[in-house]
Amino acid sequence: MAVPAAGRSPKIKSSEIAGSVRLARLVARARRFGDLGARLPKTRAALAYAEERHAGQRRKVDGAPFIEHPLEVAELLYRAGAADDVIAAGVLHDTIEKAGASVGELEDRFGHHTTELVVAVSEDPEIQGYARRKAALRDQVAAAGPEALMVFAADKISKVRELRLRQSVPRRHITHYRRCLELLERLLSDSPLVAQLRAEFDRVAAPLAA
Repeated sequence: MAVPAAGRSPKIKSSEIAGSVRLARLVARARRFGDLGARLPKTRAALAYAEERHAGQRRKVDGAPFIEHPLEVAELLYRAGAADDVIAAGVLHDTIEKAGASVGELEDRFGHHTTELVVAVSEDPEIQGYARRKAALRDQVAAAGPEALMVFAADKISKVRELRLRQSVPRRHITHYRRCLELLERLLSDSPLVAQLRAEFDRVAAPLAA
């Protein structure tokens, strides 16, 4: 193994720095919820379950551990004043769609209310075509009530932030997120999450409109 010459520091790759920053952020988020465990018992249980379900999964956009996304969603919900059931749903929101969890298992572990919120923000894989599937999802969330809309808003904030990491953003993604924002501004206008989503979306969409 090569040894750095005296007086010279080993060269650190930017990818290694980014990985270390992501790990520190992930640990900080997990620790924050661990400290709140007594007040958020369902969220604490959901974190353990989601970490197990999403183990080994990576985000496509940057290779970060996938669990970073549901942790960010949960943190956004916590800061917006959501209840334990709702924050837990934020942690679990991708377990059916991306990690093979069943509705029955979620109901057994986390109860009907949290599970119905997860189901409300999960796509129907039987619907063919991106535009049709996303339109059905928006209709489904709109009919599910304000708590499902909160989970949906937090998810979309996190996902729009991920779009900024991409070199190019497909037009259909911008259209979907714009329609999500319009839906939320109509049905959940007083939530700080919607204002956050507007700010994040404008940061992504403005350069594309120039």
